[in-house]
Amino acid sequence: MDINILIQGGVDINKALELLGDMETYNETLQDFLKEIDEKLAKIKAYKEAQDMPNYAILVHSLKSDSKYLGFNTLADLAYNHEMASKAGDVRFVLGSYDALINETNRILSVVKNYVSGNVAQGTTLVNNNPNSKKILVADDSNIIRNFVQKMVPQEYSVLIANDGEEAIKIISNEATNLKGVLLDLNMPKVDGFQVLEFFKTNGLFRNIPVAVITGDDSKDTVLKAFDYPIVDVLNKPFSESDVRNIITKMINYSSVK
Repeated sequence: MDINILIQGGVDINKALELLGDMETYNETLQDFLKEIDEKLAKIKAYKEAQDMPNYAILVHSLKSDSKYLGFNTLADLAYNHEMASKAGDVRFVLGSYDALINETNRILSVVKNYVSGNVAQGTTLVNNNPNSKKILVADDSNIIRNFVQKMVPQEYSVLIANDGEEAIKIISNEATNLKGVLLDLNMPKVDGFQVLEFFKTNGLFRNIPVAVITGDDSKDTVLKAFDYPIVDVLNKPFSESDVRNIITKMINYSSVK
């Protein structure tokens, strides 16, 4: 793989490596991006055509986060503009600038596919080798985020994953006695992170299961709303490897003294 292909294609590798650490992790993350991008783009198009702005906002937010990690700065900026517009219900902006978003996405895809030369590996499978071991749940609608965070969890813990809040609640209900922590994204489809926090509150689960929140919205109102619940801490996207390790350590230490 020739890194110059990415650089010449406008990819900010230096910024990406500040977050991901090394090229091996970058390449794995890039492969995760390629595996899920077609499905993500199809959903973005469907929500755009249905003028379903709440769900459109969730998907372009995910595209923005992925792009920040991988150094796709122009795409990240375009996705951010679409996220803000769709949250404000500005359908005219979304429809009028949709082609620009897709054209930049396709341009980046051409660059990265040239970089990997079509040799996309199968990616990281989240494996629970010991079903009776201590478990940590990672709930996020981005495969990139889930896989990146999973790599930071100590080996003595099994990792469970949820793609949205609905799946997270099902796993929490079934695994409550084994869970030693939950890393919870706030912005997810179907059931969002705040609804999962309400589930914790209603069922008295905060006493036994520490929760750390993941969010790409670092606005004061969102952070304060999250801290209305007895969470361990907030992890703001984009985060680095050390950020993830620190919050997992904090969560595990919190669990050990409960």
